[in-house]
Amino acid sequence: MKLREVAEKLGLEFLVAAAPEAEVEGGYVSDLLSDVLANAQPKQLWITHQRHLNVVAVAKLRELSGVVFARGIRPGPEVIQKAREEGLNLLISPADAFETAGRLHRLLFP
Repeated sequence: MKLREVAEKLGLEFLVAAAPEAEVEGGYVSDLLSDVLANAQPKQLWITHQRHLNVVAVAKLRELSGVVFARGIRPGPEVIQKAREEGLNLLISPADAFETAGRLHRLLFP
């Protein structure tokens, strides 16, 4: 499913819409960068509370479709700028990580 569709159906807000037509094939929830590096798969959406600059680097390295910040958490302007430079989609979910992940799972795997 296209990220744009996922965002619409889950009520996610784009902070950076670098590639809204990116394919989303799953999700990954973690706040540990090392865990995401070791286990996240390309084309997944990463749901996290982390909002520092290294999130962009990890997401790009793992070829993720984007990063979703749970509970309305907003990263700082340096993270947003770096995501724009790197072509990484950033989104915000008003829901917590558990609800966001559950809704994403139901959407992708009905």
